[in-house]
Amino acid sequence: MNKIILIGNTSSTMLGFRSDLIKKLVSNEYEVYAFICEYNEEHLGKIKNLGAIPVTYRMNRGGLNPFADLKTIFELKEKINKIKPDLVFSYFTKPVVYGSIAARLSTVPKVIGMIEGLGTPFTVHKYGQSLKVKVIRFIQVNLYKIVFPFLDKIIFLNPDDPKDLIEKNSIKYKKNAIQMLGPIGLNLEEYPYNYWDESQPISFIFIARLLAEKGIFEYIEAAKLVKQKYPNIIFKIIGGLDTENPYGLTKQELDDVIFSGVVEYSGFVTDVAKRIQDSAVFVLPSYYREGVPRSTQEAMAIGRPVITTDVPGCRETVVDGINGFLVPKWNPEALAEKMCYFIENPEQVNIMGLKSYQIAQEKFDAEKVNSKLIEIMGLKDLNEKTC
Repeated sequence: MNKIILIGNTSSTMLGFRSDLIKKLVSNEYEVYAFICEYNEEHLGKIKNLGAIPVTYRMNRGGLNPFADLKTIFELKEKINKIKPDLVFSYFTKPVVYGSIAARLSTVPKVIGMIEGLGTPFTVHKYGQSLKVKVIRFIQVNLYKIVFPFLDKIIFLNPDDPKDLIEKNSIKYKKNAIQMLGPIGLNLEEYPYNYWDESQPISFIFIARLLAEKGIFEYIEAAKLVKQKYPNIIFKIIGGLDTENPYGLTKQELDDVIFSGVVEYSGFVTDVAKRIQDSAVFVLPSYYREGVPRSTQEAMAIGRPVITTDVPGCRETVVDGINGFLVPKWNPEALAEKMCYFIENPEQVNIMGLKSYQIAQEKFDAEKVNSKLIEIMGLKDLNEKTC
């Protein structure tokens, strides 16, 4: 195979999540085309520098207009026909659906889709789902029923997702098409191990968008509970507000909790690794249908223990009691209890943190993950080491 098309959505996610894969494919002498629908010129230049050829197309990521989506399919089909690739690999919901249909119409020899978590349609909030989300889920499942039967490979990141998506909805697929990749991985050199200075006071850090499904409200409530007993403990938050999301933390709520002194807020930052290094314990009380959370992988690579929820995706990162703790979703009391454990047993930060680091080395190395992904795709890895 010579030509490979990767179909994603934004240039930022193409660079953030697919850079190592692109470099590996290019080093294996494949001609790589990176399809994106939202981009800027700087990102296009960076994609070119990776050795790929950026191709732009039009798609409304959050839109529900079927006529606009049909236009996207035919535009993708036209662009795919011109390239005549040997393989089309799509990721994220809309690219998997519309990119795969376009590839099928273009008679591409091999079509592969990767489901990186089930996302909002499969995320159930404490008080249920809205009618709109239920409708989106219904539409999404039926689109997958159209697409999955002709995909050569359907790749998942955790074992819960194929059960909840394919088995529970009786979606048909090709024999041996379902493949388990695990975490998409990191460039571990960007997140070097860092021993926690035990002379420093214990601090906790939350890194995610400030949404209910990411656990921001449970994190704040747990911080309040802990501060009643240990008022000097520091709780940090990194992540942006999403004022359009009905389940998001509002600016007023954020201002109030900052003013009260419960948390320290740094907003959106670019030095994530340094922020994690300066914190003792990473906390993500998410109940969002993650694939495998990247921020947790980053914290583990640096050598930090993790407190997260016992839900699909999140539970793939923690061996309970070994490199951190799994707590029930929507339970700030249980979360606070585990936070207090680290405050009262500070030596466990480095003991459990070392276990996190070891797990990251084994499971999160992007080089190993991309070698496995290339094998799943049925491609040759010319750089694979042999005895």
